[in-house]
Amino acid sequence: MEALDPLYTTHVRCACCETPFTTSRMRSSFKKSIHMDSDFCSYYKDDNNPDYYVVRVCPYCGFASTENSTSALTEGQKMSYLAKLGANWSPRDYSGKRTRQQAMECYKLALLCAQAIGDKERIISGLLQHIAWLYRYTGEKELEQRFLRFALDSYISVYENETGSLNNAKLMYLIGELHRRLDNPAEAVKWFSRVIHNKSITDGAMIQRSRQQWQLLRSQFDESELPETMQQHA
Repeated sequence: MEALDPLYTTHVRCACCETPFTTSRMRSSFKKSIHMDSDFCSYYKDDNNPDYYVVRVCPYCGFASTENSTSALTEGQKMSYLAKLGANWSPRDYSGKRTRQQAMECYKLALLCAQAIGDKERIISGLLQHIAWLYRYTGEKELEQRFLRFALDSYISVYENETGSLNNAKLMYLIGELHRRLDNPAEAVKWFSRVIHNKSITDGAMIQRSRQQWQLLRSQFDESELPETMQQHA
């Protein structure tokens, strides 16, 4: 019996040039992570990573997006993309199986596209964090940290400007966790404490995660060595 292909083909219409094209997605039965980091970066068996296929790239005009990106562009957004990126696009096809490097190319292209059209900040945040994860997979620590910093700044902007329809608890936890990973323990504790002590937050999973990471930070210091800000949020 022939083994089931982890990938299947789906049809989408480009938000920019409106041309239909095909792109690959991973079947749900293969989306089983074997490990997840504390900032939600997942690892998969046999490199069957569904994140490699999140970005859809139009082979005709090069516009790259995700399911959560702006679905229809204004004429102004189209002109902005074409002027900044599309005019230099060399036709290429990212359908079929992708390597980590191809996934990286797709994510970086999607990031440039989102910036060119002024897409929602939360879309940009997610793209930045996924790029950091791709660098983490290959142990490129300096580049991972660079993009985690970009993602952190972007998530803070989301928190300050776009939180109406978002899971604030998860967003606040993630900001705290990125601060922790970037060696900003005092700032990390501030954000974890907001999740733990805000009575309006009922997301038990995020409260528990925040407590765990807060305790992890405390365990890394002797009581006398705790930064003053961390002592205030004990």
